[in-house]
Amino acid sequence: MSKRLPNIAVLGATGVVGREITSIIDELKIEFNSIKFLSSAKSAGTKLTFQGKEYTVEEAKPESFDGVNIVLASAGGGTSMRFAPEIVKRGGVLVDNSSAFRMEKDVPLVIAGVNDEDLKNHNGIVANPNCSTSQLMPVLKPLNEKFKIKRLIVSTYQSVSGAGLKAINELTESTKASLNNQSYEPSAFKKNIAFNVIPQIDVFTSNGYTKEEMKVVNETKKILHLDENIPISCTAVRVPVYRSHSEAVDIEFENEVSPDEVRSILNEQDDIKVVDNPDNYEYPTVIDSSNVNPVYVGRIRKNLAFKNGISLWCVADNLRIGAALNTVKICKKLIEMDLF
Repeated sequence: MSKRLPNIAVLGATGVVGREITSIIDELKIEFNSIKFLSSAKSAGTKLTFQGKEYTVEEAKPESFDGVNIVLASAGGGTSMRFAPEIVKRGGVLVDNSSAFRMEKDVPLVIAGVNDEDLKNHNGIVANPNCSTSQLMPVLKPLNEKFKIKRLIVSTYQSVSGAGLKAINELTESTKASLNNQSYEPSAFKKNIAFNVIPQIDVFTSNGYTKEEMKVVNETKKILHLDENIPISCTAVRVPVYRSHSEAVDIEFENEVSPDEVRSILNEQDDIKVVDNPDNYEYPTVIDSSNVNPVYVGRIRKNLAFKNGISLWCVADNLRIGAALNTVKICKKLIEMDLF
């Protein structure tokens, strides 16, 4: 019997991530019956070419989802919350890139290849994790299975593309202004991003951490099914690079662990590339990881503060592994597992 093929819609098709989703659908050779591209009224009418055919982007309305089986959405939390009931009511599955549903108990939060089995529990909505969480999970999962995480500290160095097209343009314009000794008034960020490092991503919460930092804490526990009492701390920082997030990760394990064991385990993972030869200046950077799919890991070493501790450096393209790539991979899994 031939497998069922879905009718797919890309919601937020004209945005940075939406365009990346469209490209990766083609790259991963996702099979479908039909595809449509949806956006806000402002962007409706835009022409885009996909697999040699020109499409007109349509304004997203409730009736847009009639007959649609899988919706790949990157249009913001408000849009997702508005259309989710309409998609589910019509029998579709929403794969959502926003933070709107990530911590809902009945919504699976999924990294393809990490916790695919959670997809079986969906009730019409699947959440795509935050970009900084997404690149970390493929690294932590096999290590947790072998050594059991006891404590985790993460420091992120996140590119401006995580804040959208306006932030990308602001880095360019503020850098030009700075080089020409001109003043510049930022709007995408609270501080000038050119030649600067900003220790704030999203708003601060009552505990002194930002929402971005708490996403890493809460989403990590949900995806890996960790005990709520396991201590996790994160500091999230915006840095003046266009693409790819970097993370310094310190992990304490229950069981004894060595850097060589960690390298061996990570080398066996399909979606991870270990680049770890500091003596020859071989370690991952944002340039290495931009516009490609793997999560890069290097600087693997014994942590000097923890008994069974490992420190490592993790870099990945935030628009791919952190957003578009995982969204499309979830779509692929839904088709393979016949869950639409």
